[in-house]
Amino acid sequence: MVQIKRLPYGISDFRQLMREGKYYVDKTMFLPMMEETDNFLFLIRPRRFGKSIFLSMLRAYYDINERENFQETFKGLWIADHPTPERGKFQVLHMDFSRVLGNLDNLEEDFGDYCNQMLDDFIERYASFYDDDYIAKGYELKNFRTKFSYIDNRAKRKGYPLYLIIDEYDNFTNTVPNERDEAVYHALTHASGFYRDVFKLFKGMFSRILMMGVSPVTMDDLTSGYNIASNISMRPEFNLMLGFSEEDVRQMIRYYQGLGMLKADEDSLIEEMKPWYDNYCFAQESVDTDPKMFNCDMVFYYLNRVIQTGKSPREMIDPNTRTDYTKMKKLIQLDQLDGNRRGLIHEIAENGYTYGTLAESFPAEELTRPQIFVSLLFYYGMLTIGGNFGAKVKLIIPNNNVRRQYYGYLLEEFQKIARVDTMALSNAYDQAAINGDWLAMLSSIALLYRETTSVRQLIEGERNLQGFMNAYLTLCPYYLTAPEMEMNHGFCDFFLMPDLRHYPMIRHSYILELKYLKADATDTDAASQWQEAVEQIRQYAQGGRVSYLVGDTQLHLLIMQIKGYETIRMEEIAFK
Repeated sequence: MVQIKRLPYGISDFRQLMREGKYYVDKTMFLPMMEETDNFLFLIRPRRFGKSIFLSMLRAYYDINERENFQETFKGLWIADHPTPERGKFQVLHMDFSRVLGNLDNLEEDFGDYCNQMLDDFIERYASFYDDDYIAKGYELKNFRTKFSYIDNRAKRKGYPLYLIIDEYDNFTNTVPNERDEAVYHALTHASGFYRDVFKLFKGMFSRILMMGVSPVTMDDLTSGYNIASNISMRPEFNLMLGFSEEDVRQMIRYYQGLGMLKADEDSLIEEMKPWYDNYCFAQESVDTDPKMFNCDMVFYYLNRVIQTGKSPREMIDPNTRTDYTKMKKLIQLDQLDGNRRGLIHEIAENGYTYGTLAESFPAEELTRPQIFVSLLFYYGMLTIGGNFGAKVKLIIPNNNVRRQYYGYLLEEFQKIARVDTMALSNAYDQAAINGDWLAMLSSIALLYRETTSVRQLIEGERNLQGFMNAYLTLCPYYLTAPEMEMNHGFCDFFLMPDLRHYPMIRHSYILELKYLKADATDTDAASQWQEAVEQIRQYAQGGRVSYLVGDTQLHLLIMQIKGYETIRMEEIAFK
């Protein structure tokens, strides 16, 4: 009987994964590359990108206690046939700083308690390598700094190399400036702060160190206390180390199709996942050479649902993969761009991209600088590398999952200023999708725009108006709202693509062209712009891809023309 490799959704223990025969996308070929790079490494990746399972695999490979289990644990993986001399050589201390919880007033005590627990566990796991009194004397030490030194001295005396692996090294130090004055954060990471002190202990103690996190803020604040690590986050050779390539996902699909557990067509599954989970790139040199990467947790979430129910999930965004919205709101509040009323978040949401220079590390006090803020969004996965523009990098919204987070922020901001009756808007969406009555849907949004003076202060020009429209159109459950979608050698403003998998009752779909005129534009300007819009939207509708995407729904071509704050014309255009 063939053992089925179940999806490891929610599992972060590599040995458990291999012991239970779960599906694993092999990343072991990166181990020799890491060994050849440097002894002390930093790697930053967005949340839910496979960091924890990678570190767990690393521990299983290098742990001297696991040396005899190597062939069994790594059977079938690349490294099984290409072991390195450092396999099973180290006593490994594996710490996860996301487990340091508790009241901020007791943060130092909680951190010390966690370190003591992990060090006691370390002493117990490697007791057989030391003298009989090793455990007893280690347990007697109550100060974690002293316990670090005790382990260091005993290991050096016996000649055993130590490997330190830290997951979420930046977790609670990134939380502090979100919840307290930055002075608290500064006290932790500068001068004699306890967190800074513990990093000083690592110097000279460990033969190898790997730290992973989601932002490099703390790293810069700690550099004079711990300045021996190489940041490999944007190095091209490690661009594909975390996350899944499209080929990885296709192989996964083929495996479950071969077992009869997936009935859907491979290309159709990829086509549905790709706009939501794909398109990440972490190295400028790799943007035109490497495949773009999928968020692995999102892929597992999606395929797990399809295998279990035969249908794709109604909600394409796994709740567990959302960026902590409280943290994001705090970060967004740091967007203080002088002379730019819209702010960087508005620019990105409305244009879909921005240009900037990525900083490899930065202190917390520089978060308010727009040059730094764009780097922070990149590290959080809210932007990704989409190309190069001279000395700058083009940073784009990677996918619909992230795009909805931006629009959610804009919507929340607009709703604070003037709350719209979302029930009435929901009814208008029902009518548009089922009965083809699009007028109520667009009129509701246009009315809100016209009557809300405060909102106008956030919106100037066509690009900004598109962000406003997008924020409200994303409330409609029936469509995947695709802005600036390429259609027949052009880019339409909005394509309301019917989500027929989840809402088969949809009978109508829409292409919307939005035209904006300044308040002093003439009637001749308006007529000329309208005619141009008619020609454009008819061209979009002729593309073969459009007929495929709309399925058996009736496609409507809509033009909305706004002058200043007034909608002066809104019509459905007939096909030629």
